[in-house]
Amino acid sequence: MLTALYNTQIVSNGNITGGKAVIIQGDQILAIVDPANIPADVIHVDLNGAYLAPGLIDLQIYGAGSLYFGGVPSVEALQQMEQGLLQQGCTGFFATVATNSNEVVLQAINAARAYRPTAIGNFLGLHLEGPYINALRKGAHPEKYIKKATLAEVQSWIELAGGEVKMMTLAPELQDEEVISYLHNQGIILSSGHSNATYTQAKAFLNNPIQAATHLYNAMPPLHHRKPGIIAAIFEDKPYASIIADGLHVDYAMIRLAKHELGDKLFLISDAVTETTEGTYLHKRQGDKYVMPDGTLSGSALTMLTAVKNCVNHVNISLPEAVNMASLYPAQLASLKTKGKVEAGYDADLIIFDTEFNPAFTIYKGKTRYNNKHQL
Repeated sequence: MLTALYNTQIVSNGNITGGKAVIIQGDQILAIVDPANIPADVIHVDLNGAYLAPGLIDLQIYGAGSLYFGGVPSVEALQQMEQGLLQQGCTGFFATVATNSNEVVLQAINAARAYRPTAIGNFLGLHLEGPYINALRKGAHPEKYIKKATLAEVQSWIELAGGEVKMMTLAPELQDEEVISYLHNQGIILSSGHSNATYTQAKAFLNNPIQAATHLYNAMPPLHHRKPGIIAAIFEDKPYASIIADGLHVDYAMIRLAKHELGDKLFLISDAVTETTEGTYLHKRQGDKYVMPDGTLSGSALTMLTAVKNCVNHVNISLPEAVNMASLYPAQLASLKTKGKVEAGYDADLIIFDTEFNPAFTIYKGKTRYNNKHQL
């Protein structure tokens, strides 16, 4: 049975399009048509003028709900993340583990493998943020767990993961070439983060083969007129770069600058955590942010849709482009070729939201998964 979503504003690929209907067949978008051309014998769904956009994709999030996967990894935490993020319109995410003990990293890998057979599917894999970072730019990461990678350890983790490790944030200037080459050859997205690389060092590894930069501006040397550092190299070489658009981790004026310099390579992450009293990271919520016990800024309290809203309201980025930053561009970095657009042949993973950025419901694999206001 086909489903037709109509009376909507389609936000996709840099445009807002009205007066069209989205036809869903199974788990894919079959066609975008004029309402007069909706096939007979389909389920008609009136969206009452709401926005319809591709499902949002978060490549760096540590937890959602009451369980903090990033510090105490478990099957239950992944299950809670999948369900909670679908409710927010996030139809794809990398569950992230920050610098921690080997025991916690292995716990995360084992949880991902154990959960995979019963996963809904919006859990796309793991992002290991550390422990192979630069202690000079550790941020909230505990120095006692920071170390240089060894090929033997990296191989053991990747082989055990069986494809579940999709992305790694590390400080490339400190790693041996054999480690970088091995990870790149395994198809893992490599991102420079918590790095103290100089401009010259960064120019040598960005896009060769480091594909991305993690949470731009945070945990890296600031831009300086006599020491341009990694930020200048990022602006010149334009790898993909993630950014936390909460106005706290990065001032909105600096997001505007980054957008001007990086264009379609700048993408949004939530970097979201949950409050916890267990494990290495004892995040405590303070207003719209989380801090460590010593007051160090840690993760955000963002949802991806709120990050989109902030880009529109505070950075003067258009709604279609802000949606691209939260869907199409992360999909492109992660080689998710049928995600990030509302077009024929793309996955029927969709978020429907109103003009105040309140999510109405989420369609995942062609079916309504979480519903706040409407019924299909």
